[in-house]
Amino acid sequence: MDAQIDRYCVFGNPIAHSKSPEIHAAFAAQTGQQLEYEKRLAPLGGFGAAVHAFIAEGGKGANVTVPFKLDAVQVAHALTIRARAAGAVNTLHFTSDGIVGDNTDGAGLVADIVNNAGVPITGKRVLMLGAGGAARGAVLPLLEQRPSQLVIANRTVATAEALQQQFAALGGDGVVSACGYDAVQGPFDIIINATSASLNADLPPIPPTVFAPGALAYDMMYGKEPTVFLRFAADHGAIPRDGLGMLAEQAAEAFALWRGVHPQTREVLQQLRAKL
Repeated sequence: MDAQIDRYCVFGNPIAHSKSPEIHAAFAAQTGQQLEYEKRLAPLGGFGAAVHAFIAEGGKGANVTVPFKLDAVQVAHALTIRARAAGAVNTLHFTSDGIVGDNTDGAGLVADIVNNAGVPITGKRVLMLGAGGAARGAVLPLLEQRPSQLVIANRTVATAEALQQQFAALGGDGVVSACGYDAVQGPFDIIINATSASLNADLPPIPPTVFAPGALAYDMMYGKEPTVFLRFAADHGAIPRDGLGMLAEQAAEAFALWRGVHPQTREVLQQLRAKL
């Protein structure tokens, strides 16, 4: 292994399924960057040690996936504004000043909606389903697009309200609101499923009236076939889009942070789609 080539990795447990090495190899080839990128299985309870071992081997940065996004907050010496807002870290940058923790998930979501799907968020009514980690990482980047309304709906209303209060203090006052699924008042222009329901072929308990005609229905999950949520949305006049583009775009954000050049995602996204 060439000691001169900058090294990056993705930490997770499990990790065999990760598409990150393929994505970053494509970005490196496209931008003419010399780097190596690998998957690393970190032991549960041993994330910090795994990160420091990688740094000792000359690692320059890392992506972080399930279940270590909260552990990565503790490992970082400094957090970006969006990582602090998300309360989770999916990207680590090893600098001479220490470990910087960032969260590129929400920026990846916004880039996929605005650039790839061609749907502006500014002035739109947005409904976020779920108030867990995936939702938390998306709120600040969504608010930066200045929607007219961002409603966070969750099974446990108190969790949604806590999220709403946090972001009201960050400039979302009057824009962000919270409620239970039974209190959702549609229609909305953009509906984002940030729950894990699709993993279980389940559907958040929302009425068809949440979908405005031609609304964008976005599921952060992706697969060869549309999720139950996306099929439900399409049946009620919405345009379905899964989270594969978000995966590519959050990786592009991380790549730009490490390398100072922002790769194009279109071809990489087509390649990922073809392999599903």
